[in-house]
Amino acid sequence: MLTRLSLRLRIFLFFCLLALGGLAVSSIALWVSYLRVADPALANAFILAEILMGFGFISMIIAVWLLFDDNVAKPIERLSAQLRARAHAGVSTDVDMQAARYLGDLAPAAAGLADQLSGKTMDVAEAVAVETAHLAAEKQRLTALLTEIPVAMVLASPTHKIVLYDGQAANVLAQISHPRLNASLFEYLLPGPLEQAHAKLTKSGLEIECTLHSIDGAQTYTARMKPLGDAPGYLLIFDDAAANIPPEAARPLVYDFDLLHSATEEEFESRALQGLCFVVFDTETTGLLPHKDEVVQIGAVRVVNGRIVQGEQLDMLVDPGIPIPVASTKVHKISDRMVRGAPDIGQAGRVFHQFAHNAVIVAHNAPFDMAFLRRHAKRMNVAWDHPILDTVLLSAVLFGASETHTLDALCDRLEVTIPEELRHTALGDAVATAQALVKMLPMLRSRGMNTFGQVIEATRQHGRLLEDLN
Repeated sequence: MLTRLSLRLRIFLFFCLLALGGLAVSSIALWVSYLRVADPALANAFILAEILMGFGFISMIIAVWLLFDDNVAKPIERLSAQLRARAHAGVSTDVDMQAARYLGDLAPAAAGLADQLSGKTMDVAEAVAVETAHLAAEKQRLTALLTEIPVAMVLASPTHKIVLYDGQAANVLAQISHPRLNASLFEYLLPGPLEQAHAKLTKSGLEIECTLHSIDGAQTYTARMKPLGDAPGYLLIFDDAAANIPPEAARPLVYDFDLLHSATEEEFESRALQGLCFVVFDTETTGLLPHKDEVVQIGAVRVVNGRIVQGEQLDMLVDPGIPIPVASTKVHKISDRMVRGAPDIGQAGRVFHQFAHNAVIVAHNAPFDMAFLRRHAKRMNVAWDHPILDTVLLSAVLFGASETHTLDALCDRLEVTIPEELRHTALGDAVATAQALVKMLPMLRSRGMNTFGQVIEATRQHGRLLEDLN
């Protein structure tokens, strides 16, 4: 049980036990002496002595504990977080030797070991970089080639989850909803015809032709479904869809082949962190009061299999329906003129809700941003029942509650750079938060937190941070 408590809390409990033990020993000693004194005046003196001794002893213990906490416990916690960031998040910041000056040779030894490992890592990285550059060039050529081919194709897993889509298919899917890796094809196409075609494919093992319909019934597609040989899943080609797409609408190839083998469990709590889909978002608003102010911008990016999916993002201006205060415009640079004609929160909220379907929603100080969305849930005609993860709390879990947990401070610790022109824009802050999340995921796993449920349990210990922040 005690091993699950933080180092600082265990040290605090140790000093509490020391204080109780000291009070117990002194009380017993004075009580025995008190029983042997016949003079009532002396007996009262023993009682007074015990009271003074108790207050003095407790004060001394508290003072020593505070010194120990500031000069030993906190530096150890900070040192372990810095080493973990270097080991698992690719951070190269030097160990804070000044903060750990009372830890003897521990900090220099840890810094030396970290530098040695970093040097070996750099040697390996340089050797890998050559091959990586070659593979990247091959990928770029392949992507460019597939993007130019006038075929709209989607690679799907056996459970009909999107594993790959090309530029033409992205535009086909966008007519229905935002194209997204790991999204179910049933969010775009009617399940019946798709399942029937898949059943025929599974039975025959040969390419088949099929007619598919969009989920809203407005679009009909002539398509082909092809097996992948020994690999699981299938390739879906829209024959007549790409012909109507202008060349300038082409988009890059988006894929993650690991999704072919991913299994989806029913409960988020038991899912592995690496296999989760995260939608990291941020809002800009007319003010800081969720019960009366309004959203003026929503930005979001998707993280799948521990990496940010390029091209899968939202950047929407929102008409708040009320004037934007000048003070707010100075922060996020969004004016009344810019949001004129933009969708209202009802429309924008529905778009974001669909974008975040079946994903964990992540934000920095999530209660603040979610309060705006939940207040308008009825207007959006949606339920905000997504699992929520807060990077403020993740920062507290990994770096200690005593540290500063603003987005700027977190990005500084993890060497995430927010371009000045993108700071305090919804998409800019969402991208920075996503980059921080990607670096924190391996750090969480190194702490033995491999499932979403384990991470949520750890963050609950720091819930007070958000209450104070808000």
